[in-house]
Amino acid sequence: MSPRRRPRGRIHKNIVGLVLTTILLAVNGPVIVSVAAGVIHNYVINTKAYKVKYGHWVTLHLEAKYKINAIHSALLYTGKVLIVAGSGNNLGNFRAGRFKSMIYNPANNTFKLIHTPSDLFCSGHTFLPDGKLLIAGGTARYEVLATAVKRAAGVLLLDDQSPNGLPFKVPAGTKLESPTGLMYVTTVGVTINPAIKRTRRVGRRRVTTVTESQTPTWVHAIKRGKRADIKELTQFRILGHYPVDAQNFYGVTNTLNMTQQTFWGSHKSYIFNPATESYEHVSNLNIARWYPSLVGLKNGEVLAVSGLNEFGQMIQGQTEIFSEATKKWTLTPKLTRVFPTYPALFLMPDGNLFFSGSNAGYGSATVGRTPGIWNLTTNGFTDILGLKNPNDTETSASVLLPPAQAQKYMIIGGGGVGQSNKATARTAIVDLNDKKPHWTPGPSLPEPTRYPSVVILPDNKVLITGGSRYYRGELGSDILTCHIYNPATNKISALASPTIGRDYHSEALLLPDGRIITLGGNPLFGDKTDSIQGYFQQDIEIYSPPYLYHGARPKITGGPRAITRGETVRFSTPNASLIQGARLIAPGASTHVTNTVQRSIELSVVRDGDSILVTIPTNEGLVPSDWYMLFVTNPAGTPSTAYWVHVD
Repeated sequence: MSPRRRPRGRIHKNIVGLVLTTILLAVNGPVIVSVAAGVIHNYVINTKAYKVKYGHWVTLHLEAKYKINAIHSALLYTGKVLIVAGSGNNLGNFRAGRFKSMIYNPANNTFKLIHTPSDLFCSGHTFLPDGKLLIAGGTARYEVLATAVKRAAGVLLLDDQSPNGLPFKVPAGTKLESPTGLMYVTTVGVTINPAIKRTRRVGRRRVTTVTESQTPTWVHAIKRGKRADIKELTQFRILGHYPVDAQNFYGVTNTLNMTQQTFWGSHKSYIFNPATESYEHVSNLNIARWYPSLVGLKNGEVLAVSGLNEFGQMIQGQTEIFSEATKKWTLTPKLTRVFPTYPALFLMPDGNLFFSGSNAGYGSATVGRTPGIWNLTTNGFTDILGLKNPNDTETSASVLLPPAQAQKYMIIGGGGVGQSNKATARTAIVDLNDKKPHWTPGPSLPEPTRYPSVVILPDNKVLITGGSRYYRGELGSDILTCHIYNPATNKISALASPTIGRDYHSEALLLPDGRIITLGGNPLFGDKTDSIQGYFQQDIEIYSPPYLYHGARPKITGGPRAITRGETVRFSTPNASLIQGARLIAPGASTHVTNTVQRSIELSVVRDGDSILVTIPTNEGLVPSDWYMLFVTNPAGTPSTAYWVHVD
């Protein structure tokens, strides 16, 4: 017997009844009308017809112990999501040493807290070729607002001009005296290296040069107040007994004041192992970094770029490379390009890096913000011009549009430098396969948007969700919308709306089952008048795109887990005759609107009985060694669940 179906007329009558009830209740007040309208809205968004066209959002309400401030997130090759808070932008947590990470398993909707060895808040991260997550930098000290600064302070250089002797230590608590008698004290112990003496032949003569060593340390005035400010180049006498005479060993600085003190970067570096779900400490960074970007290179190494150093100073182009084989960082003095913090850098097929212009904040308002191609062999940089609103790239999102072979990149939204309420609805696209790449306008967003999250989907489209109109959601400006961009048509269309605002410190990732997870959100204020303090959004929302409501999904039922570039590989599927597309999608790793590891690589498909044959591209810059999600799609664009493969 066929199942009994509810008559369509009854559904229509119910909706009409709800509408009439709303009209009648309008007489009784706007609150009742609002409730009734909410009932209608909830009914509509849960109908099958709505989901087929717009998709559907579900909120995960977590137990209290699993509520953490999601600052970083990464999809692991186990199918689980690593969520990292560190101290979570919470000074109390930092002082107490409460650092948190968590694993979320979307397959069974379970959570697991992970021991977190140091404050990974605002670190950089990317995947290594074996699928482990490299995390470097983080927070060594929280910012101090100007209102809380009681003593003049800042960075002072300890200058050793003598090439004689061995390295020696200057402990914290060392006093320094200016020519006018101002007394300062060091708060950080440092090691002083001797000056470097070199002798070289010039013609018939031997010329000896001595290069002084300069070691930065942090000092503050012993007395409170602005009277201890240093406003010009000043040489300090270092009090105490050291193996260098005072003539050759002194402190020097040109400014010590009572302005706001920024976050300090950390030297710490770790590998997160998805198999053991634990952190492994590896060699420290040579330069402490806060707000850095890590980017995987063509040869499997990782480059660390930008950030604030151990005293909160902007790093001026010093880069370093991590080797998976040695698990050590090495400085790369030939690569000196200056970028703002969290620069969006993408690996290109030729091994160079494309900088889209997107970034997350600190740095010069003019230097290093122009998009372009960074040649890692010569350190040369080729500007790419034509971007509309070129000064509004901070807090924008960038993505390598699918398929990756086309080498088209999109920049989305963004705003002015610093705590600015400038924002743009601009999107723009650049084709790096052009002989002379330049930006061309894309479709505008419905409204100016900072902090949008962007996710590549298995059907060759791109999801755009979240963000806010103003800096960190000020004036209650979180944007509760979601859109899809179709590269084939160059159009943006609306999808179902999320219910949780996502602005600063928010992320979004594609899950192996084709859904999207959204996390975080750290507004400054909690209302539209900016009169109450904001709170961190700790609930998680998961979005199911329309393609999950378009009928039966294709399946991949077997095939190798390890594949090689250039190889033609067979995968079994009961739907082989209906498979129209196959692609490798790299799992995402997201923080501060930066997710440069996600990419979708189109594969050629040959149908053969109950299986398909796909060929992996040969270029390691296009397909870096790592774990990938293999998706296949049917004529309706409906994707399979991902089949994990490792490309080498």
